[in-house]
Amino acid sequence: MTIQSTQMEPEQVFAVKRPAGAKGPSKKTQLIKLLSRKSGANAVEISAKFGWLPHTTRAALSGLRKAGYEITTVKTGKGKPARYQIIGLPQADAA
Repeated sequence: MTIQSTQMEPEQVFAVKRPAGAKGPSKKTQLIKLLSRKSGANAVEISAKFGWLPHTTRAALSGLRKAGYEITTVKTGKGKPARYQIIGLPQADAA
């Protein structure tokens, strides 16, 4: 009787490489676009989209506020997460 190993081979993960100079929009740009929607976004949606933990999401929102974006918080009701929406751009971007 032989004993077979129950260990499985580890999955290999390969990064998809883009051609040099072909960059997509930054996370900051994507976050601004997400928050600029009419409905805005809640922290759960933001965390899921970027793969961030809640504290990273809050820090990103704070960073946008420090950069001059006016972000409003809309409380939608009992048990539902608050939604964030950009209502004002920084002076340099508003022109």
